[in-house]
Order: sequence, then C-alpha cells, then structure tokens
Amino acid sequence: MPSQQDDPSYTVPGLSTQDSGRIIELLQMRLHALNDLHLTLKHVHWNVVGPHFIAVHEMIDPQVDKVRGMTDDIAERISTLGGEPDGTPGALVAARSWNDYSIGRAEAIEHLGALDLVYTNLIEDHREAMRETEEADPVTQDMLIEQLRGLELFQWFVRAHLESSGGKLSTRGATTETGAADQAAEQARRQP
Repeated sequence: MPSQQDDPSYTVPGLSTQDSGRIIELLQMRLHALNDLHLTLKHVHWNVVGPHFIAVHEMIDPQVDKVRGMTDDIAERISTLGGEPDGTPGALVAARSWNDYSIGRAEAIEHLGALDLVYTNLIEDHREAMRETEEADPVTQDMLIEQLRGLELFQWFVRAHLESSGGKLSTRGATTETGAADQAAEQARRQP
C-alpha cells in the first residue's frame, strides 16, 4: 500500500511530487538516525564513568541539544515538502538498518571510542543523502550540509580524546562499537 511519502498530494513550487516523495523518504531516514543519535548521546551522558566523567558528561549535553534541533529542522522540511514526519519509537525501530548502541555503563574513553563509530556511520549516511538531493532540491541539500558541519564538529570533539600526538586514532579499523570501545581503552592504558 503506497504511503503519503511515496506520493504527496502537494509539494513546494518547482519540485515534482515524485521528486518530493523520494526526498521525503531520504529525510525520514535521516530523522530516524538523528532521533537515535539524540537518545544514544543521552544514554552515554547517563552511563559514562571514570576519571574523565565530568568532561564527557558536560561535552555531550550541548550535542544532544543541537541534534534535537536538527531533528526538528528535518521534520519541518518533510512537512514543507508535503510529507508526514514520523518520530515515533516504533517507526524508528522498524525502519532502521542499525542496532541499538551496545555500550552500557563504561569508562569515558570506551564511550568515546564507540561514539566515534556512531558518528562515522551517521555522517556517511548524511553525506549520501546530501549528494542525492543536490540536483532535485538544493534547499534540502543546504540544510543537510549545515547539519553535516555540526555533526563533523561533534565527531572532532570525540576524536580529540582518541587521537595520539602523531595523529592516529585509537579506533582506526574498528567495525563494531564494542571493538572501537576496546581499542580506545587499550590505547588509553598504554599511554601515560
């Protein structure tokens, strides 16, 4: 059964309803990803422990606030294009292609290692959506570019804790959150 997203009854001037439907679908997945990130960041905020607790605890909340703003921008763009944004937890879980964040109560460096991988995956998908909107909807692309600027900055904040003075990331090559957390923790144990 086709959804309103597949065939909106209206859209912004100069954009076909077919192109709008495709962009709405892309944006809905970005909405799910950012809602998931917002919840993951709060989870980290609540579950970080260790000597660097306060630094990470306080670094995370501004990221949460900015990411929540990004979700609002995306949801409003979906509505502007004639779609119906779905921000329910059930819709997120049903549509996502990723698993829940896998780290519970853990040292700050472990959470930062896992968050590096979370940000990498989210940024890659956001960049793909940005590329896909370039021709049909530069307004949406501009919004995604601005969001990428913020997401990449947040990843830099995380990576500053994971980078050696020689410029190597302790999480390099990690493919799972647990693996990235373990690599970050191991590197931290070897450093003075």
